[in-house]
Amino acid sequence: MESRLAEIEVKLSFAEELMEELNRTVVRQQQQIDQLQQALRTLHQQVQSGNAAESSGPHDEVPPHY
Repeated sequence: MESRLAEIEVKLSFAEELMEELNRTVVRQQQQIDQLQQALRTLHQQVQSGNAAESSGPHDEVPPHY
């Protein structure tokens, strides 16, 4: 009985560690999602206001054909 209890305690400890690691991963991924959503909103606003075309530099322009 004593060894079974020790085995269960070890398994519980590993499960708790895994759960904490997964929680940290979920938090990190949610932060990345939030950043990507903000970037998407910014790009959408630039496109809607026409700033996307204005902010492009000479390297984005198509050269004239001869």
